[in-house]
Amino acid sequence: MKLPTLRDVGTEAKLLLIGIPVFIWTMIPIYHMFVFAISPKEDAFTGKLWPTHPTLHNFSIVFHQQHYFLRDFWIQFWNSTVIALAVGALTLFVATAAAFSISRLRVPGGRVVMNMALFTYFIPAAFLAVPMYRTMGTYGLLNNHWSLILAMVTIAAPYAIWVLKQASDKLPVELDEAATMDGATTLQLFRLVYVPLMMPSLVAVGTYAILLAWNEYLYAFLLLSKDTDITLPVALGNFLAADDSPWELLMTTGFIYALPPAAVYYAFKRYMVGGLTAGAVKS
Repeated sequence: MKLPTLRDVGTEAKLLLIGIPVFIWTMIPIYHMFVFAISPKEDAFTGKLWPTHPTLHNFSIVFHQQHYFLRDFWIQFWNSTVIALAVGALTLFVATAAAFSISRLRVPGGRVVMNMALFTYFIPAAFLAVPMYRTMGTYGLLNNHWSLILAMVTIAAPYAIWVLKQASDKLPVELDEAATMDGATTLQLFRLVYVPLMMPSLVAVGTYAILLAWNEYLYAFLLLSKDTDITLPVALGNFLAADDSPWELLMTTGFIYALPPAAVYYAFKRYMVGGLTAGAVKS
């Protein structure tokens, strides 16, 4: 009896054979984080797949800020939320205006500007940290949330402009011509025609910028220093400064911090897939 080979297996079966191991491998760290979060301190490093005495006491400590490292937890959580939303909004504003100007208004030199913006990605973000720090210091923005917001918009905007420009190129030019013939101004064309048609890509780019800012550590560590100003990723790093770090609280805080971006991603995942690939293939 001849055994089936990989060629005899259907496409869906091949995807399952690849996807299931990748999914399990990806979920193992998240599972261990959750196990740490529901384990008492004495059971955290036992190596068991499930704690002997699972508890939600660690979550209670985090929510009520009952530890030295957690005394500003909700303030730092709020800082992360405000900064991420501001980065998403500003990135959308800059990228949408730039993509509209380059793609629909055919502004002279638009392509050069877009290519120069993308060129910034040839330089690793870590190399720009010191110049960014000095720039923010020159303008008196250190220890100000605007310093991190502007830095993250600088990082997120080039890719956002490129994605929106590619998606914008696929919109029929006849729509612009029809709106102009009906007496629409450039602002009305932008607001009433361009933005509604670009909404899937706008949601995708906005989600990308929010998640990028939410998870940022390096620039947040450099530009913000006060405990009441820092974001939660920096605060999580402070856990490692102690000789006897409360790993169960660190993992609990990290697990809580991972829930909002997961919710945002799954709420807009259909836009993420469709919006970020819009215009990738010419019709």
